[in-house]
Amino acid sequence: MISEGVEDEEKWLAAGIAGLQQNAFYMHRALDSNNLKDALKYSAQMLSELRTSRLSPHKYYDLYMRAFDELRKLEVFFKEENRRGCSIIDLYELVQHAGNILPRLYLLCTVGSVYIKSKEAPAKDVLKDLVEMSRGIQHPIRGLFLRSYLSQISRDKLPDIGSEYEGDADTVLDAVEFVLQNFTEMNKLWVRMQHQGPAREKERREKERSELRDLVGKNLHVLSQIEGVDLDMYRDTVLPRILEQVVNCKDEVAQYYLMDCVIQVFPDEYHLQTLETLLGACPQLQPSVDIKTVLSRLMERLSNYAASSTEVLPEFLEVEAFAKLNNAIAKVIEAQIDMPVADAVTLYSSLLTFTLHVHPDRLDYVDRILGACFKQLSGKGKLDDSKATKQIVALLSAPLDKYNDIETALKLTNYPRVMEHLDGGTNKVMASVIIQSIMKNRTSISTADKVEALFELIKGLIKDPDETAHDEIDEDDFNEEQNSVSSLIQMLYNDDPEEMLKIICTVKKQILIGGPKRLPFTVPPLIFNSLKLVRRLQGQEETAAKEEITPTPKKVFQILNQIIEALSSVPAPELALRLYLQCAEAANDCDLEPVAYEFFTQAYILYEEEISDSRAQVTALYLIIGTLQRMHIFGVENRDTLTHKATGYSAKLLKKPDQCRAVYACSHLFWVDDNDSIKDGERVLLCLKRALRIANAAQQMATATRGSSGSVTLFIEILNKYLYFFEKGNSEISVSAIQDLIVLITNEMQSDNMTLDPAADALFAGTLRYIQFQKQKGGATGEKYESIKV
Repeated sequence: MISEGVEDEEKWLAAGIAGLQQNAFYMHRALDSNNLKDALKYSAQMLSELRTSRLSPHKYYDLYMRAFDELRKLEVFFKEENRRGCSIIDLYELVQHAGNILPRLYLLCTVGSVYIKSKEAPAKDVLKDLVEMSRGIQHPIRGLFLRSYLSQISRDKLPDIGSEYEGDADTVLDAVEFVLQNFTEMNKLWVRMQHQGPAREKERREKERSELRDLVGKNLHVLSQIEGVDLDMYRDTVLPRILEQVVNCKDEVAQYYLMDCVIQVFPDEYHLQTLETLLGACPQLQPSVDIKTVLSRLMERLSNYAASSTEVLPEFLEVEAFAKLNNAIAKVIEAQIDMPVADAVTLYSSLLTFTLHVHPDRLDYVDRILGACFKQLSGKGKLDDSKATKQIVALLSAPLDKYNDIETALKLTNYPRVMEHLDGGTNKVMASVIIQSIMKNRTSISTADKVEALFELIKGLIKDPDETAHDEIDEDDFNEEQNSVSSLIQMLYNDDPEEMLKIICTVKKQILIGGPKRLPFTVPPLIFNSLKLVRRLQGQEETAAKEEITPTPKKVFQILNQIIEALSSVPAPELALRLYLQCAEAANDCDLEPVAYEFFTQAYILYEEEISDSRAQVTALYLIIGTLQRMHIFGVENRDTLTHKATGYSAKLLKKPDQCRAVYACSHLFWVDDNDSIKDGERVLLCLKRALRIANAAQQMATATRGSSGSVTLFIEILNKYLYFFEKGNSEISVSAIQDLIVLITNEMQSDNMTLDPAADALFAGTLRYIQFQKQKGGATGEKYESIKV
């Protein structure tokens, strides 16, 4: 059925064009022979094709443009006739004898254009006559195109200031009156279109109306171009008349389009000075009008106007623009009871953008907008409307983008209240935006109160909302979120140790309620940030800490111990052990032996009770040995206890090679270069001999299980340890022991049942080259190595 209708319309258009072209041909012939009577006859017949009611606006426009082109030629002919002495008044009377009203009015408009140019009558009189007579066409499409033609041929002939058609003192009013009257009648015709035809075709009619809207809107553009329309005339005459027509037409399509036109075509300064009048019309519009877009565009234009020059800002203060816009939005929301939440938030978002441009220093305005938005959201719980949540994110992001300082946002009491209405996922997005802003601008959050307020804002990232506690969380997203929180914790800083301690306690309280899954991300940065404070307090006398709140290294270590203990709920023993050792080393630098010993004790307990994986044990043991080797604070008894434990752990590792390496690593616990009190050559030798026995046992096991002796890598590594301590002056390491080991390795490598190991060959060759190099050095070193034969 639709395709048949389209085909019929094409036929009707083709027939109309054929009829128009045929009559245009005869009209041209009459024009060429200067036959006025025939020219008028055929032009009227040509224009009769525009009387059709069968065409859609799109097709009718095609026919109209062809007629328009022909009328331009007819207008040129009328000008020539006038120059040849034909009275334009007689011509004006003559065309009124056309049989049908539509061709008659088109011809009248064409002659009227020439009539005005001839200046034989005032332009205002001719225009008034034409606009009044055009009322004779009440068919919406035919009437709109006729009045569009009238508007087009008259736009350069309006009696405007400075125009050649300017008349007496009130001439501009006449021009304005003509355009307004034509606009009013066109709007009535346009609105009437919705009532033409059956209800089932309403959607098609709305589409056709949309195609014709520019014909109506052009009148407002013409008005904006009239030089004589100054601010006073716009405020007193033009705007009230336009708004009266907009409100009274009670058509949602027309109201939305015309309000948008008014905002777009007239100057910004006019809008600013007539803000109250323009905003007063908004609550009177139909409830279904998309008023949020209209007001948003108005505020966008005013924002851009304010941003264009600082000189215009006093005007905004003078007219109290913020108060008027704020009140208007409240009235619109109140009038439109069913307004979606997303639309209301969009309005407040636009108002906030406007405020940040015009009144960037007025945080109270910003907070008032957020408060009004919160009031709209009250009672609605968490929002599940994606449009609304998107607008709230835009609303909350605007202050961050403007001020580049989260501290400013922390001063806004309604900021966290609005965030409360975001669903869990969006709340996390907003929290991430806040952290990104802090990172980007390197913002320093330097007081405990601000830290607490900040963590309240980003609580979506640091703890699970109750209702989503059991939802599945994407692992990669979760890791990224927690890494951003970790970066934030690292940035917290205050020069005052007392305030910094308060910050640490605040963060501790916040992260401990975040659940065990987050602790491996949030505990390490807090520990290291706290250790920075310890370094600053290093050397402080405990006697200076008379007040309970005064920070001392010991107090900080007590807090750190509590924080690391929380990792047991994860559990994350390897991480906790690393952190205990870091704290032990910091306590060593602060000369706090009991504290350092306690941290080592906790690390040992974790090793014994929690770490069962063999690889994790090896890694942990190396960390323990390396940290203990650097400790200088322990007395003989404590050091012996810890060292004995470490060597005992080494011998109990599952794999023999791991045992061997851990045991010879323990040799460093008995020989510290820069500490003469820890140089026990005998115990070093005992460790190395024990390592040799374990290496030998490992090789025997390989022979028993595989039928061939294993690699000699362990022996070569032990040889390197012998050389190290020999060079450091350990008298227990003799040349003969080194020589015997070299011979042992050489024999093993030449053995028939030796497994080929290129890595071991390269390591041994490198070791022998080192010995040779030391020999060639000469002096005491060369003499020392001279006895070793390679």
